[in-house]
Amino acid sequence: MLYPLFRPLLFTLDPETAHDVAFAALDAAVACGAAQLTAPRVAASPVRAMGLDFPNRVGLAAGLDKNAAHIDGLATLGFGFIECGTVTPRPQPGNPKPRLFRLPEARALINRLGFNNDGVERFLENVARSRFTSKSGGILGLNIGRNFDTPNERAVDDYLICLRAVYGSASYVTVNISSPNTSGLRALQDVSALTPLLAALKVEQAVLAQKHGKYTPLAVKIAPDLSAEDVGRIARTLLEQHVDGVIATNTTTDHSAVGGLPHGNEAGGLSGGPLREKSTAAIHALAQVLDGALPIIGVGGIMSGEDAQEKIAAGATLVQIYTGLIYRGPELIVEIAEALAQR
Repeated sequence: MLYPLFRPLLFTLDPETAHDVAFAALDAAVACGAAQLTAPRVAASPVRAMGLDFPNRVGLAAGLDKNAAHIDGLATLGFGFIECGTVTPRPQPGNPKPRLFRLPEARALINRLGFNNDGVERFLENVARSRFTSKSGGILGLNIGRNFDTPNERAVDDYLICLRAVYGSASYVTVNISSPNTSGLRALQDVSALTPLLAALKVEQAVLAQKHGKYTPLAVKIAPDLSAEDVGRIARTLLEQHVDGVIATNTTTDHSAVGGLPHGNEAGGLSGGPLREKSTAAIHALAQVLDGALPIIGVGGIMSGEDAQEKIAAGATLVQIYTGLIYRGPELIVEIAEALAQR
């Protein structure tokens, strides 16, 4: 794995610039065939969840490839599944820069990107160009949200627009109601708002299943900053609405663990090492209520194979990484897959 050699250079760059440089290099490696030739051997840990057969339990979390523009390159790294987005109906620039910060001492990131993306039409053009698709056997999750200027009272309209658009191309669709960087979005986690939103999406899911001749599961992504009681209420709502899966968790607004570090007080969602315990606690709280009735995808602070094992022990069926990939590189995928294959 060459990433440890290149990481110091990437870390001299602004985080968003480094992101673009890394993806340009990966895309170039795919174009010339080098990425395919050097693809790592990843231990198989097959599992069936949401009606889908995952070759291993390690996935890419949404947020890294917001526009689904680098799917084939990411697929060469050994992921069992890839989730792209969050995508919104209309393009939007996101929040002003700078909006992404590294905290190396804590192996963490803070971001306030704000669903920056090129809109669902461009998103789907990119998905259509990729070879790692649900039709070719790749498990591709597509993560949907609302535009920043759509009030919560009309949020369902945005989610329905995106669901209709991505349904046929997705292995599963994630409903993102938990980003801290879109004003008011997390209020959709309140059961009074969540119930009608999910009810509308489930009705549309049934219509689309008939239209496309396939059932595409729906998952909901929740925040780590909820009480155990609130997590329980959400879990019961997911069961009542027959949602297919839940992703725990998004980033946290609690910066107490990094308050004394450079950039530790920047506004935005904190991910990486300091999020591990919060996300694991949310997984445990979900598992207590769900009791295996629907799968949990665990994400947040997974920086090692042991961290991934902790998520599975808490009740997760699958795991996703993002910040760990930034700090550890593709070797983390191999390490986690091996650790989970031994369980």
